[in-house]
Order: sequence, then C-alpha cells, then structure tokens
Amino acid sequence: MSKINLEAPFTAFRGKICKHSKIIFAQRGQTQYTSQICNPRTKAYSEEELARQAKFKTALTNANAALADSTQKAAYETAFKAQNKYKSLRGYVIAKEYEKLA
Repeated sequence: MSKINLEAPFTAFRGKICKHSKIIFAQRGQTQYTSQICNPRTKAYSEEELARQAKFKTALTNANAALADSTQKAAYETAFKAQNKYKSLRGYVIAKEYEKLA
C-alpha cells in the first residue's frame, strides 16, 4: 500500500475568502479558527454604544497602568487570589477598573 503525504498549499488563512463570502478564517497562535458572519452590522453605533466603548477603553488603559505598577499589581494579586469569579488576573483588574468608572 502506498503512502500519501498531503501538504497544504498554505499554512495560515486570514480575512475573507472573497468579497462575496461570509466565512472568515483567522489564526490565533497555533489554532486555526473558522467563523461565519450571519448578520453583519448595517447601521452606525448609537451614542450609548460609543459611550460604553469609550468607558471600556478607559478601563483597559487604567488596568494596563495598574498592572505595570508593582504596588498596585501586588494589591490586585492578593485580592484576585481571594475570589473565585475571575479566571485571570488581567480580567479581574479590568473588571475592577470598569467598576470604578461607574
């Protein structure tokens, strides 16, 4: 019995297959993801959505600054270890910074 060695013509996909396609390929690290956009957005963002996005961007900036500071990071690490809701320190810090903005 003969052996067949199949080689992919390319190793990574990114973006759409063509302009009419709704299927999207993306690679995150070593994992290849395939997705399909069923209902693409057709209208502009509302003021409420833009405000929520700006608030999250501010919380993310504050969280990155807090994780860069060693004293704040140590305080967040001790609080993170005492809780069970969040799985990562980064997610916990972002959530706490978002709560501060409310």
